[in-house]
Amino acid sequence: MVKIRTGGDIRMSGFLKRLMAAICVMSSSALVVAETVRPAKLSSADLTGKAFDNPNTIVTETPSGNILDITSLKSSDGKFASGMYKADKSRFEITEPYGVDEFMFFLEGSVTLTSQDGSQMTINAGEAVTIPKEWTGVWETEGYRKIWVIYSESGEGL
Repeated sequence: MVKIRTGGDIRMSGFLKRLMAAICVMSSSALVVAETVRPAKLSSADLTGKAFDNPNTIVTETPSGNILDITSLKSSDGKFASGMYKADKSRFEITEPYGVDEFMFFLEGSVTLTSQDGSQMTINAGEAVTIPKEWTGVWETEGYRKIWVIYSESGEGL
């Protein structure tokens, strides 16, 4: 029973105090549920290119065609991210260290990497490569679509 005194004080029975405490706990639990962290999934349809239909896709126009990039996950500490990337024919000379550690799995197309020492490798669809942040060289492609996973200790380049 709630009794109201003339001074505006409210006295609550033990039951009402427990009920109010339970409501407070449930309210804070609802906040936790609202902030639930979930895995980031790229479905089979996403992997065929549907992921780029997302309004968060970054489109970069280049003379040889558009580059599409979508981040599916960025870690809470801002040091790790994953997503998909699609590029048309391009060639980049990377003269400064790459800057991030990146794992790539190629879904379509290929890329040829020529390291600073002249060694060369081609990564085709169905293959993967990991590029260390210190890498320099030439990146050449006729076009590709890949899944990428990046780690950057400073969080730059994500």
